[in-house]
Amino acid sequence: MVKCKGLGIILAMALTVLLLVAACAPASPVVEKKVVEIGTINSLTGAGSRADQLYLSGQLDYIRHFDDHEMIPGVTLEVVWRDSARSVQRWISAYEAFKARGIPVLMSTETVGLEAYHVKLEQDNMPLVTDNSAQEIVYPPRWYYFSCSTWAEQFTVVADYIMENWQEERPPRLAFMATDSSFGRQIEVTGTKYAQGLGFEMLPMEIVAYVPIDTTAQLLRLKERGADFVYVSGLIVTAGPILRDAERLGLLDKMHFSGNKISAGQGLIEMAGVASEGYLFPRTCPSILETELPGIKLIWDVQTKYHGEVVAEEEYIGGWVAAAVTCEAVRRAEENVGYENLSGSAIKESLDSIKGFDVDGLVTITYNPPDDHGGCRKVAAYQIRGGEIVRVSDWQAAPMLVLEG
Repeated sequence: MVKCKGLGIILAMALTVLLLVAACAPASPVVEKKVVEIGTINSLTGAGSRADQLYLSGQLDYIRHFDDHEMIPGVTLEVVWRDSARSVQRWISAYEAFKARGIPVLMSTETVGLEAYHVKLEQDNMPLVTDNSAQEIVYPPRWYYFSCSTWAEQFTVVADYIMENWQEERPPRLAFMATDSSFGRQIEVTGTKYAQGLGFEMLPMEIVAYVPIDTTAQLLRLKERGADFVYVSGLIVTAGPILRDAERLGLLDKMHFSGNKISAGQGLIEMAGVASEGYLFPRTCPSILETELPGIKLIWDVQTKYHGEVVAEEEYIGGWVAAAVTCEAVRRAEENVGYENLSGSAIKESLDSIKGFDVDGLVTITYNPPDDHGGCRKVAAYQIRGGEIVRVSDWQAAPMLVLEG
């Protein structure tokens, strides 16, 4: 009994010593979570917001996929987004909030903010990645980086396709229908000049709202002027009502409708039905329905994994590609200068270094600073046939159309 009691005392003393040692031992170091925030400003409410909502979805999914695969070991990328609602004031407010937060790189699709703020970006060392290739900011590109050619440059592929298939002796007559905005109007100068060089007779441009209620007056004027082709510079919610009105007025067999890449897609087929048949448009990436391509299959797999369903809309790919370019630039910058020294200037240097960057087989991005931040110049013509989106031309390099003056 005495032996057992002594043993108990010894064990108790030993436990006390161990507790004291543990209490006095230095605490385990706390591992700081390394996070890089990426800001994105898009028009997520108001007219035409569906396109930017899909764009943001592509951004979020790509960056989540990037993090899941630990593309930057020990570092997580997080998206902070703001809604500009097509307001310059709201865009600037979002930008200033991001700058105050210390965010080193931005993405955006908003034309008005991009045009108004190019000087500020340079002053603040803030690179911005976008697929909204407005020619006013592409040449010179400054601190903007693009994933594709300008809207007017994309139009050239459609113009080439039309002229190659034109059978009559007289020149084809072409008119633009554009939203009353810099985004809609910017195609008029360089696009008109290119089309005239091919031999088109250009008609006066018709202006419509982002979401037009009735385009009867515009369409009847085009009918009186004998338009053969109409090119819509707008969104799906712009082209849909135009096509329905053309169907109602019996004009679909008198003039052929086409438009920019964000005026077309599955949403247009659903909105306009048979009136969308034959609609011709350029694309800078393969269609999201071309599931035989590895990059498109990856997008479908990622959407299925994260959301349990697939949204087969074209705008999603634009966000995916912009996010891929941004993530690659952050990865290179972190590798070059380290997490602690990551900055907008370091990310810009990484963007400048990108040559032949393959985005999952969708596009190949190359920047040639200081004058060419176009990213990828390849464009192909697509058409809605039998309710499906079909590529009707080879991929080709769009020419550079630089504004004079």
